Amino acid sequence: MIERGEFMKENRLFQRLDDIGQLLSEEKHTLALMALGSVGIERERVDAFSDLDFFVIVEDEYKQKFIDDLWWLEEINPLSYIFKNTKDGYKVLFEDGIYAEFAVFGESEMTDVAQPYGRIIWRRAEYTDEAITKMKGNIPQMKSDDASYVINEALTNLYVGLLRTLRGERLSGLFYIESYALNRILSIVHLFEKEDKIYEDVFGIERRFEKHYPEFSKKLPKMLSGYQTIGLSASAMLEYLDSIYPLNLRLKSEIKSLIQRVNNVIL
Repeated sequence: MIERGEFMKENRLFQRLDDIGQLLSEEKHTLALMALGSVGIERERVDAFSDLDFFVIVEDEYKQKFIDDLWWLEEINPLSYIFKNTKDGYKVLFEDGIYAEFAVFGESEMTDVAQPYGRIIWRRAEYTDEAITKMKGNIPQMKSDDASYVINEALTNLYVGLLRTLRGERLSGLFYIESYALNRILSIVHLFEKEDKIYEDVFGIERRFEKHYPEFSKKLPKMLSGYQTIGLSASAMLEYLDSIYPLNLRLKSEIKSLIQRVNNVIL
């Protein structure tokens, strides 16, 4: 069932970008508006749960003017929530329910900005830098091709996490197992599982993961059993690792023993 306000939201998102671009085009010292993510080059995946992600590029000396006063957004639609989360930009909620994350950059800064591929909504004719839409900057490495290293890291995460849990540090144990160990596993899933080719988020391997690896994702509920049943999570992860790689028998045995002790204490 479509909730109120979601109907045709996709169209409203693109229209909002067009409106912002139009307003910027009428101002002096503005150079371009670039959209990212599902409103950027990945438009086919936009839906009622999408938001706006964009960069505004201006002449260097006018950057702060557009950061300090958001009149150029308020004029399009009032802002009901404003959070300046970086020195360059904000997270905002428009009165009509559209959520946006954006940054304002000076022209000279664009060579150093870390970003995925972008899509130009508007730009001045004289601003011809094609590089602004390219993926660049310090993009984190979310995947690994070194299965041995990653699997052994995951095993030691499980081992330490179970020890922490038995010590009574259950929150720390949860982090070691359902965060650290799981993230290691996710980083090598592409080496062992069939994947459906979709747009990948270069900043977060968990984004659209269920669509990317539908078969492996069926294992996630057991790997994420939660605070009260963390031993079940560790067991599911150990079982998976054992199915894809020859584990050290002694460490495997120790982990299985710890899982049993944790289950006896918690379950």
